[in-house]
This record gives sequence, structure tokens and C-alpha cells, in this order.
Amino acid sequence: MLKKQKKLILTEGQQDSMRRAGRVNARLMDFLRPHIVAGIKTQQIDDLVVQWTNDHGHKAATLGYQNYTKSCCTSVNDVICHGIPDGYELQDGDIINVDITTIVDGWHGDQSETFLIGDVSDERRAVTQAAFDCLYMAIDALQPGCPVSTIGEVIVPEADRRGFTVVREYVGHGLGRQFHLDPSIPHFPNRESRKDRLYPGMCFTVEPMINAGSRYTRCDKKDGWTVRTKDGKPSAQFEHTILMTDKGPEILTLTEHGPRRGHQFIK
Repeated sequence: MLKKQKKLILTEGQQDSMRRAGRVNARLMDFLRPHIVAGIKTQQIDDLVVQWTNDHGHKAATLGYQNYTKSCCTSVNDVICHGIPDGYELQDGDIINVDITTIVDGWHGDQSETFLIGDVSDERRAVTQAAFDCLYMAIDALQPGCPVSTIGEVIVPEADRRGFTVVREYVGHGLGRQFHLDPSIPHFPNRESRKDRLYPGMCFTVEPMINAGSRYTRCDKKDGWTVRTKDGKPSAQFEHTILMTDKGPEILTLTEHGPRRGHQFIK
């Protein structure tokens, strides 16, 4: 979904607008949370996003974006990202990433969580834990003015240590009045990310996609959106919107009822 514009350094007032957008998006995630259980259809999750967003006078950023037809993404099991809500009914043992982005007075709040549905396999639980831990390890490593590559330099070794891989084709991004801004935020270090820096006033997402098997991906040729692991192994992702401040990274999309730093997805 990347259609990037130039980098944006936010004024104090604009930073407050992004804080509000993040808070609103987090409230939406908490609204969805109790509904994401076995038996719900992914289309019903989208319907709930539409209901809540409209009731509160906001807009879903994905709806109509580059002809995407839904108000969220629901990525189940081997779907890495951009899963399209449909008639699939969640089953005991599934994992599902729900990715939501809300436009609040013109500003974007963006986040995702992977949910465990019932009694999931050890592999699915472990890859979910890895994605969650990698997100917070990367955030905790950030400092004002640090290179973007700091993120990948933390995530790749940690994923490797656990026997997992990091998706390279899909990355985080700058955020503001536009859905996708520079800089690109890859979750692996490369030449561009070593040059780009994260200065105070910049807003961006960190959203590692961790695969249980190969890092390679395949995009559905029919719908043009759904991205799956090439080997059919499960994938998990967590995402937060981050504001870099003079004191360090500030997470704008913390939920009241969701998992916090250090959470363990134990049986």
C-alpha cells in the first residue's frame, strides 16, 4: 500500500494532532478486541470497523485507497499482510492480524495486532511472540537522530535467533496527513535505511512481519492485495505509530486493554 510522499517534520500542534489520531485508532482496536474470537467472519470485523468509525465521525484510510474495497485488513495464518475481509469464519487455532488506520481531522493513526484464536499451535504462538518482541525491541533501540537501520539491526538478529525470518518486500513508513510518507522503514538494514535518520518531529510506523519459515512472499494475482508466505508457513505482525521526540520515541497507538511491552503469549 505504499504511495509515498516527502518526509514530514511536524510542528508541536501537528504532533498533538497525530497524538489524537493515534489515541482514536487505539480506541477502535480496543472496541474490536472482544469480537475477535472463533466464529466471527472477517467481513464482520470490517463491518465493526465501519460502524465504529462512522459513529465517531472519522474515516477509514484503507477504504478506497488504491482501489482497496475494505476498511481494514484481516490477515489469517499464512497471510502476511493486506488480507481482504470476506466470508472466512475464524477457527480455533487460527492467528489473525487486524490492521486498522483511522483518519482523524485529516491525520492518520495506524496500528495492527495479531490475535490468537483459541488453542493455537506452538509454532503460531512462537512466531506471534517473536513479532511482538521484535516490535518493542526495535522501538526501545531508537534515539533522536538515529539511522532508520537501527530498527532492522535489532529485528533481524532476534528473528534469526528464534529460527524465524523477516519479510523484506513490505515495510513501515512515514505518517501524517498522508497515509504513506518517506522515509521507508524496512525491518532489515539496507543502504537507504543507513542513510535515512529519524529526527524529532517525524512520525512513522514500525511493523515487523515475521515468518515462521522462509522470508519469501507471494501476492495473490486475482485480488492484487493478499500477501502470503511462499511456503505456507504462518506469519505474524504487530505495528505501532511512533513519534520521535527530543527525548526519544513516543508510541501514539497504545491501547488500554491490549498487550503491553513484555507481554507473554502463554497458554
